Amino acid sequence: MQHLDLKVIERSLAWCDQGETIWLCTVLETFGSSPRAPGAWLCANARGEHVGSLSGGCVEEDFLARLGHGAFE
Repeated sequence: MQHLDLKVIERSLAWCDQGETIWLCTVLETFGSSPRAPGAWLCANARGEHVGSLSGGCVEEDFLARLGHGAFE
């Protein structure tokens, strides 16, 4: 297991223990020169705090912006 994967799991469990809603996201497929491989994780809570990475850029920025606007509630 990668070090970052362990951080994602640990933070996810901590947020769940605190009763927070979380979103655990996994990269399923990529194309082109994607910096993150399939299997990469990102976990976020409703406040927009997050750990991990989906793309290293625009994909996770878009997801977190939508999360901040309540798009997934």
